[in-house]
Amino acid sequence: MDLGLKDRVYVVTGATRGLGYASARELAADGAKVIITGRDEKTAADAAAGIGPNVVGVAADNADPAVAQRLIDLARERFGRFDGILISVGGPAAGSAADNTDEQWQTAFESVFLGAVRLARTAAAELSDGGVIGFVLSGSVHEPITGLTISNGLRPGLAGFAKSLANELGPRGIRVVGLLPARIDTDRVRQLDALGGDADAARTANESRIPMRRYGRPEEFGRTAAFLLSPAASYLTGLMLPVDGGSRHGF
Repeated sequence: MDLGLKDRVYVVTGATRGLGYASARELAADGAKVIITGRDEKTAADAAAGIGPNVVGVAADNADPAVAQRLIDLARERFGRFDGILISVGGPAAGSAADNTDEQWQTAFESVFLGAVRLARTAAAELSDGGVIGFVLSGSVHEPITGLTISNGLRPGLAGFAKSLANELGPRGIRVVGLLPARIDTDRVRQLDALGGDADAARTANESRIPMRRYGRPEEFGRTAAFLLSPAASYLTGLMLPVDGGSRHGF
């Protein structure tokens, strides 16, 4: 199946590792050109080089108000067009409602929530018919995850924003989609498994609750993201798609 990604140009934030990296890699594998971001210039450049020649890595902080326009301008400067963005950010600090500080909440809000909103608004103003805005969210949109109170508070709000944006941009032919990963085998998830002191036991317990009885592979998430961002998914918008091996049982 041809996804129609050849020569389309995307920005993928937070893409030096994990789910963002996997998504950028699959986009590029299908012929897209990609601007990826990370917090460190060398790390971003190395990640881009590891994916391929049609990928450019730059340092960027989602909390910086100037970043959104700079990334879109760079996409047009380097590749001549801008077709969409996948907004992925690192997970906020773990902790309970009693443990997380005001500073941790404020930092996460600026990067995870407001930064993502700003990126999406800027992209919306620059995209035309056929453009797409994607969000990497979390299964916590539907069900809180123990020990991730800040994420549980912010991700559902972003999902609500994304659905509102989909309604507003639909008449212009611009789509808005969200991906809701659960246990995908990334460094971040391994760190979460280790919080209780026995990562292997935590993984075994988590896998027993997943109908497919295993963690997802990053490339499985990446291929799902590439499809949703592609012209092949042209009639999908306002969608919050679980990528979780069947963990979510509700509609």
